[in-house]
Amino acid sequence: MHPLLITAIFIVRFLAIHPFQDGNGRLSRILTTYFLLLSGYEYVPFSSMEAVIENSKQGYYLALRQTQGTIKNDQPNWEPWVLFFLRTMKQQKERLEIKIEQEHMLMAILPELSIQILELVKSRGRITISEVVTLTNANRNTIKKHLEQLVAANHLEKNGISKGVWYSIK
Repeated sequence: MHPLLITAIFIVRFLAIHPFQDGNGRLSRILTTYFLLLSGYEYVPFSSMEAVIENSKQGYYLALRQTQGTIKNDQPNWEPWVLFFLRTMKQQKERLEIKIEQEHMLMAILPELSIQILELVKSRGRITISEVVTLTNANRNTIKKHLEQLVAANHLEKNGISKGVWYSIK
């Protein structure tokens, strides 16, 4: 059986068992990501399945109920859940494609130093002006201007005050 079908069936059965009082849905999405990574779907951690499901909660619960109501039958009806699951995967992939396209457009219009700064923040999670100076060997005032522009354009978030200022991805 195809890994997507195996994952879909596992998840609907897991949710039917409902092993925990709270967090079963979130855990099912973590398990989905894990199984898809094991199956070679490397894009999965870069796009939120949570957001896709949140936008279609009604469809999620309807498909879940329709399939779970037949699980104990001799011939369970997997179709409602599998179709919902596959559509969710498709939407997740499409959202990532849009993100990648936006990232490519962003990289085409930003100055090289701004791109370097964004890459440093992405790889480290957060960064200070002094760290950027050390890592890029660029002028401190030039870096400050680039950081200000990246904050103004909503690419970065400025955190802290005075000498304790650091930057993170917005």
